[in-house]
Amino acid sequence: MDEKTLKQIKSNRQVMKGHGEFSPETDQSLGLPQPPLYAEREYIKLFELPTDHKNHITRNDLFEIMNGRNSNRSFTDRCLTLGELSWLLWITQGERQVIGKRNKASMRTVPSAGARQPLETYLLINKVEGLEQGLYHYIPSGHKLGYLGTKENLTEEAAYAFGGQTFFAEAPIGFIWAAVPYRTEWRYALQAQKYALLDAGHVCENLYLAAASIGCGTCAIGAYRQKEADALLGLDGSESDSQEQQFVIYAAALGKVE
Repeated sequence: MDEKTLKQIKSNRQVMKGHGEFSPETDQSLGLPQPPLYAEREYIKLFELPTDHKNHITRNDLFEIMNGRNSNRSFTDRCLTLGELSWLLWITQGERQVIGKRNKASMRTVPSAGARQPLETYLLINKVEGLEQGLYHYIPSGHKLGYLGTKENLTEEAAYAFGGQTFFAEAPIGFIWAAVPYRTEWRYALQAQKYALLDAGHVCENLYLAAASIGCGTCAIGAYRQKEADALLGLDGSESDSQEQQFVIYAAALGKVE
């Protein structure tokens, strides 16, 4: 590798280390107000998601599910039901309760450093009963789904944004997770970036397990073009210290398998 690449690698490794020591001063310790628990978007339509999750589970043997875990890139033509999608969203980012008086914390179905929950879930939906093709945003508060709209060349744009991986753009559902870094930075400052990435791993592992429980397969995706992936969701991924900024950090294709 050339010198420039090696220099960048060395810099990137600092994120994995969390910069070594805890930050002596954070916005939380300074008494600054915490960021909102959820990102707000404008929706064309809102969907109330069903909550009868247990009715959709066809496999509940944890050993069998874990022992057979694979990444799937080929899916059948079968659509998922809205109930099945609801289960997948609940198990990956579902909110069980909000706790706290002055400072609030969203207690969800996945662990998160300091319960900061820095991730937003977006969906590229192609084959879900009752939903038209397009982009959606999950709203943990109230367990709802917001329709953001579609694009004329949505499949082509998505395939390009995610490194030419057509299987992602054509999958029944594409999960896309965006980070809102300040939610975690407010409490952890220099360690926050590492913690947010670890949180993404927790979420995607839950997706693998939940997918297997309803006869689906999934494949996690870390390769994408940052600018194009952010633009696909209408996010401003430019370099910024904005407290509201969010940008894509992870994705996964999902669908029914034989």
